[in-house]
Amino acid sequence: MKKPSSNPRSKVRRKTREELNQEGRERKREKKHRGNVSGSRANGGGESSGTGKGKLQKDPRVGSKKPIPLGVTDTPVNKQHKPKSEKPMLSPQAELEMLETDERLDALLERLEEGETLSADDQAWVDAKLDRIDELMQKLGLSYDDDEDDEEEEGREDMMRLLKGGN
Repeated sequence: MKKPSSNPRSKVRRKTREELNQEGRERKREKKHRGNVSGSRANGGGESSGTGKGKLQKDPRVGSKKPIPLGVTDTPVNKQHKPKSEKPMLSPQAELEMLETDERLDALLERLEEGETLSADDQAWVDAKLDRIDELMQKLGLSYDDDEDDEEEEGREDMMRLLKGGN
């Protein structure tokens, strides 16, 4: 069914080519400016435009925020101080036994006995180890002559028995 028009005799005016072109241009211009402003993702959008300037945004990056110097710096970097001895503290007796069974020390002492000359580093190392052995023996109350003293005392006792005539 057709609706009756208010003015049945009125003609519909057709638009000219110029008017159609102009309307098309306006539609295109409106369509072109739809969407977001350029750079909205990089600039953070329009959320904090003006209202949050006094408040700093939290940095979304994870990790340390401590600045790292990239060039050569004159200030030395603070390193953690390590204890002098990395080895656990040994008793003087255990340390003395360890030094007496040291293979490197034995090898270097054998080379010295054979008449070889050691390098300055090796000689300094041997001297340091021998000094440490002397210190430990003094702490423990030992001396190099302990074994010889025992043999001399036994020899004296044997001589005394022989002189007295008791076998």
